[in-house]
Amino acid sequence: MYRQAEFIKSVSDSIYLFGKENPSDLLPPQPFNICTIMYTSGTSGNPKGVILTHENISTCIRGVDIFMEQFEDKMTANDVYISFLPLAHILDRMIEEYFFHKGASVGYYHGDISEIQDDLMELKPTFLAGVPRVFERLENAVVCPAGVLKALEELNPVRRKIFGMLYNYKLNWMKRGYKQKHASPIADLLAFRKVKARLGGRIRLIVSGGAPLGSEVEEFLRVTSCAFVLQGYGLTETCGLASLGFPDEMCLIGTVGSAFVYNEIRLEEVPEMGYYPLGDRPCGEICVRGKMAFAGYYKNPELTRETIRDGWFHTGDIGEMSENGVITIIDRKKNLIKLSQGEYVAVEYLEKVYCVSPTIEDIWVYGDSFKSMLIAVVVPHEENTVKWARQKGYQDSFSGLCSLNQLQDLILQELRSTAERNKLRGFEHIKAIILEPQPFELQADLMTPTLKKKRDQLLKRYKGEIEGLYEKLSGVKR
Repeated sequence: MYRQAEFIKSVSDSIYLFGKENPSDLLPPQPFNICTIMYTSGTSGNPKGVILTHENISTCIRGVDIFMEQFEDKMTANDVYISFLPLAHILDRMIEEYFFHKGASVGYYHGDISEIQDDLMELKPTFLAGVPRVFERLENAVVCPAGVLKALEELNPVRRKIFGMLYNYKLNWMKRGYKQKHASPIADLLAFRKVKARLGGRIRLIVSGGAPLGSEVEEFLRVTSCAFVLQGYGLTETCGLASLGFPDEMCLIGTVGSAFVYNEIRLEEVPEMGYYPLGDRPCGEICVRGKMAFAGYYKNPELTRETIRDGWFHTGDIGEMSENGVITIIDRKKNLIKLSQGEYVAVEYLEKVYCVSPTIEDIWVYGDSFKSMLIAVVVPHEENTVKWARQKGYQDSFSGLCSLNQLQDLILQELRSTAERNKLRGFEHIKAIILEPQPFELQADLMTPTLKKKRDQLLKRYKGEIEGLYEKLSGVKR
């Protein structure tokens, strides 16, 4: 070790001496020079190299500066960001760039998301950012409905009722336009400061991106975290930001806000799917233009020409735009499945809706263009499933429980109830399920590093079981 240190010092001294003896003018990069090549997550094939220039990155940082000016508490060098997204994720990359720009601090979690509570208590961050799947997993930090239900179960009925009353009271005032910190200080003092304490005690801004965040999760965060909560939309190709929501605007829950600073957004019609920007419900493919839009794909000019047309980057995402320019994400074009009766189904949206069920940890919704019904592969929530089983007298292991018809019936009933509660159309109901005891991310190549589902790989993995399920459904239908 000592010899290695000596060698490194020797090389360092040589480089320093060479530079001193051969001075040259500093050549700062030009705006159009390549700053970095970042790769997409690869949900629909091989990851693509996205060329981002210095202008792209610096424009994004300046845009965040302008956006942050609306907050009462300005960001300072005392702010702390906890990073638990992969460093190759554009959202994490740009947040870290911004924090370094401000001279603020960045801390990294120790690698186990189930123990992030310890990292939060140690680091005491002021800023938290993640993808929906991560927020849904942070049950120990009580930042999702499933987590609060678990905590409420431990309360006696009186305290549980009080918590619910305080929640609804604060929510009501926030819906009337009051800022989260002024909506109900008494509710924050009696109940929600404990939630904030479990997030480290200093959180004041939470940002979700990468995929649409469930409305129930977003509402819960806005009410109980005692922090500003924002949902944004973007891709690697837009430096992670195309649109961003607004703090304290409860009417925007479930949306991703309007075009971010320096960006323009428009919708392009997708007639084969029935999406028209000038229709009664303005929908279409989201297109982005501006100084944050990437320069092209690395060594792939054909794909660059295909996705950037007339200066507009075609995202491949379907969105709906309100009169005031606020965007709601419907789904990826590639995730829209046309069933045999001609109806299009947004499977990623349905997964978000169905995943709020207390017995469901994860779900993959599948539809076949030659079939009229949807099926799903469900990963049951282990703790809640085992609890249900013991109450019913079953002593099997979790893996064994997943083979029980009774558990299938229970989950199917919960899926039906969720569909009815959310007013889903008949063809959006799940008709049959496969139970999988092992989480998708623990199985080889079914998820990206950013926890997005690789749908082609999932289909390969469960193809045989899916065909059997459809045969069974066809028999029942006849």
